[in-house]
Amino acid sequence: MRKIIVPSLLACALSTPALAADPENTLYMDVSSGGRVVIELLPDLAPGHVARAKQLARDGFYDGVVFHRVIEGFMAQTGDPTGTGTGGSEEPDLKAEFSQYPYRRGTLGAARTQDPDSANSQFFICFTDEGCSFLTGQYTVYGQVTEGMEFIDKVAKGEPPTQPDRIVKMTVAADAGKAGAEKP
Repeated sequence: MRKIIVPSLLACALSTPALAADPENTLYMDVSSGGRVVIELLPDLAPGHVARAKQLARDGFYDGVVFHRVIEGFMAQTGDPTGTGTGGSEEPDLKAEFSQYPYRRGTLGAARTQDPDSANSQFFICFTDEGCSFLTGQYTVYGQVTEGMEFIDKVAKGEPPTQPDRIVKMTVAADAGKAGAEKP
């Protein structure tokens, strides 16, 4: 078994450019904490990670997966079908796609082991501008929450949470009109 980790907390604030909406590069993540989170994917920064996230969403891989590691002021981590922080998809691990895109509130990053090329299906979403800023250039950024951060803020905290929240359904926005992908 391998443990997927994200380093401990440090602080430093950075700014980031505005994002444009594209249904093929937007995820709808419906969460049990109360609503829909909209994530704009960043294929120019991390094409491999974006392609994997869309593939897994289309396969229904993330549906029902818990937030297994949620640290107040830092991040909420999910994407492990075992709910333990040690699992991933059956797909091969991804090569790191590091960039200088700054981690801030709502940034989506790839969780991994100490090996930079070990990201698979797990990801985390940052709670604050300061909480994840030290990860810039060390963990692959591949998305940014544009709506619904209040639902991530409500996700049960803990490592693991006693009663973890879960992803109810994750959908690529371009597929939202198709059967089984409608908004709840």
